[in-house]
Amino acid sequence: MSELNELIMEQLHWFVVGMVAIIFILWITVMVQGVKIRKMRRKYEAMMSGSGVEDLETLLLNQKVQMDAIEEEQGNHRSYLESITENMKNVKSKTGIVRYNAFGERGNDLSFSIAILSEKGDGLVLTGLYHRESSFVYAKPLKNGESQHSLSPEEQEAIRLALQVG
Repeated sequence: MSELNELIMEQLHWFVVGMVAIIFILWITVMVQGVKIRKMRRKYEAMMSGSGVEDLETLLLNQKVQMDAIEEEQGNHRSYLESITENMKNVKSKTGIVRYNAFGERGNDLSFSIAILSEKGDGLVLTGLYHRESSFVYAKPLKNGESQHSLSPEEQEAIRLALQVG
């Protein structure tokens, strides 16, 4: 046992030097971490100033509530736009017009056929036949670009032109 005590006493100064070095390294590490924490605290306080919130958790919860409200409103807008898009398919936005001389013997191209169609091809075709003594206007309904009434070549051309639009 006395030999062990002698060995410890001989190496004690190296042990003390090692412990002092370890303490010095730990002290430097603590100082560096303290500086980093102070910088982080300053950034945190700058971020939180003027927000009217005491802590970051409350701020994040408020942001979550706002995001949920925004997502709900966005969903409402999406469904509203889908309904508008569906309704737009029924709007009569496609038109085609053909002018011609219906009676051929004399006169100008004052007769016409106008097709007014929706995206689905529903709508009508109007035909105006002009003659020096009289004029006639006819309307024929269309479903999917077809009519249950017979169509003249000019009316068919007007329908074809309207379906080419857009």
